[in-house]
Amino acid sequence: MLVYYALGLVVVLSGVGIIVYLATPRKFKSSNTVANSYDQWTQDGILEFYWGEHIHLGHYGSPPRSKDFLKAKEDFVHEMARWGGLDKLPPGTTLLDVGCGIGGSSRILARDYGFSTTGITISPHQVERGRQLTPDGLDSKFQVDDALAMSFPDNSFDVVWSIEAGPHMPDKARYAQEMMRVLKPGGILVVADWNQRDDRKKPLNAWEKPVMRQLLDQWSHPSFSSIEGFSEQIAETGLVEGEVVTADWTKETLPSWLDSIWQGVVRPNGLIKFGFSGFVKSLREVPTMLLMRLAFGVGLCRFGMFRARKTTRLPQSATNQSSEVVQA
Repeated sequence: MLVYYALGLVVVLSGVGIIVYLATPRKFKSSNTVANSYDQWTQDGILEFYWGEHIHLGHYGSPPRSKDFLKAKEDFVHEMARWGGLDKLPPGTTLLDVGCGIGGSSRILARDYGFSTTGITISPHQVERGRQLTPDGLDSKFQVDDALAMSFPDNSFDVVWSIEAGPHMPDKARYAQEMMRVLKPGGILVVADWNQRDDRKKPLNAWEKPVMRQLLDQWSHPSFSSIEGFSEQIAETGLVEGEVVTADWTKETLPSWLDSIWQGVVRPNGLIKFGFSGFVKSLREVPTMLLMRLAFGVGLCRFGMFRARKTTRLPQSATNQSSEVVQA
């Protein structure tokens, strides 16, 4: 009898989650939509409770292996630093974290690599929380800024770093241009992002289109770029020395989606901490996470990595220059 009650409860809760999910989309309308979404997620504390200080996927190794959810997120930062060659840079290296969230990556890079980090986000509440979480004496600061119109002058940072911010950018070419602009000559760009399959080569089919529409509408994404397309946009800034290097980390990050849902099961104290309304808020995210797992699992989406070095021979007209794009 208890089994039937449990199954009934699961069905009811699933129904509630789907109803809330469909009734409360977070469609992208402007940068304010993104800021408001992240302000709300930061204020209620639910995302931080389950995902920790890192609002990004984890790295589970190659081949992937079982790993603590929060540890996988920390490991992602170190794996990305190594892949980008940042582990070879000296202490005091200046790094800009574009779309820094509440600053988890920035703090690791400052603490473990000795970098001087600056994190920017469009969410004032994320900036406030990032500052609260940063220990005294750690060279890591945060400010509100727009990634498509940054307040920094040209040639400001040794490294520009960004994780999973691209889907929120309505103008991907401008996003690439701004990140390359604020890099110092010879500086390194390293980006990790959610991407879709290159639909120039294989258009989305009848079932993929509505899935992609939900992935965009539920988390304030105007669009996903492809790995190939965004690589080209970085190269087309005319500020790249040599090649834009890319990699696909879909397999390494794929377990994150189901692990993120599993956190709600293994950490039921969240229900006590946030109450029923918090439980419903958490439940509404489950369909999107399942769709993400589906999309990344079947190749509709890919987890792209991008690395580029800024030219030391600054062109008079960036639009007259181009660089090759290669796959790592």
